[in-house]
Amino acid sequence: MPVNLRDFQIFVKPAGARCNLNCGYCYYLKNKCLYTPGKKGVMPDEVLERYIIQNIEASTDDTVNFSWHGGEPLLAGTPFFKKVVELQQKHLPAGRKIINGIQTNGTLINDAWCKFLKNNNFIVGISIDGPGHLHDLYRTKADGSGTFSAVMKGYELLQKYNIPTEILCVVSSGNEGHPLDVYHFFRKLGAGFLTFLPLVNRDMDSGTGVSSDSVSPAGFGRFMGEVFDEWVDNDIGIVKIQLFEEMIRPAFRQEHTLCIFREKCGGVPVVERNGDFYSCDHYVDNDHLVGNIKDGSIAGFLDGERQQAFGEAKYNTLPQFCRNCEVRSMCNGECPKNRFIKTPGGEDGLNYLCEGYRYFFTHALPFINAVADMWNTPGPTAPDSSR
Repeated sequence: MPVNLRDFQIFVKPAGARCNLNCGYCYYLKNKCLYTPGKKGVMPDEVLERYIIQNIEASTDDTVNFSWHGGEPLLAGTPFFKKVVELQQKHLPAGRKIINGIQTNGTLINDAWCKFLKNNNFIVGISIDGPGHLHDLYRTKADGSGTFSAVMKGYELLQKYNIPTEILCVVSSGNEGHPLDVYHFFRKLGAGFLTFLPLVNRDMDSGTGVSSDSVSPAGFGRFMGEVFDEWVDNDIGIVKIQLFEEMIRPAFRQEHTLCIFREKCGGVPVVERNGDFYSCDHYVDNDHLVGNIKDGSIAGFLDGERQQAFGEAKYNTLPQFCRNCEVRSMCNGECPKNRFIKTPGGEDGLNYLCEGYRYFFTHALPFINAVADMWNTPGPTAPDSSR
């Protein structure tokens, strides 16, 4: 067992930034220019095997997690992922297990994919932004046509095959004003796991510094507040919502599981299809290229000074305004990529979404405190069964 305990999740890009869609808000498509296309633009076998070996070796848990992302990872094809499973079993030490998660836009899912995913116990994340008129605003094909009907076919197939599925919903300017329409739609789908991801794309030419499709801070706060109230009234124990689970963890003195809310980040790096290791999914650029797994190791990169400094910079650059915030432990300044506005006192580095998070966390705080108090209140003394 390695000396250093590591808590990490690598986003591996088997097909790089390639995608069969052209979603208006996608931040990763621009990375297609980083590499010239190789054979089918898929991770070569030797890189794949090296990645699998190193990911297993770097993991200090009995469960080894693999997270397949893109672009669109299904473009790599079922033969590629069959090889993934074969290599995982080849190199997995006795007594350990593997969990595979894959994030997809859902449009390529068919019976063949579902049989493979089911037989190999994959967990599937699928991107849906709400009912059709909201989903199709930005989640489009190259010709600008919507993808909703294709995504719904994919989702229905996943349900038919009883494949564990988590819905990822991007909250943008397009759907921020319709929180209950979005949430009720997901409830009708029978969704059990939801992640709401606020869209923040920089645009230096706009008056706000963000693109027109970006969610507004106040809009995001209201969106999550209304969903939260509906969830509290009707769906506790039925639907798991990532943000709600994360916000309550500090009340129980638990570390955040989501990197954007931790004091220190750097635990969710990227391995691109050629083996390049980048500090973070939002920092895939030359300045944050740590190395290549053909020349180094995942464990070495994670433990190295460069990645450690990247992670520590999150806390070290946190404005004093944030350090004094009553809900700081719930977000810790959120993702550094969104820290580009000034605090009321003129400090640099305030998160663009601060207003929304402060509103939402303050709104939810009475519930969180009540749950924590109930949890910490001793119950009746159990009878001594040893007598």
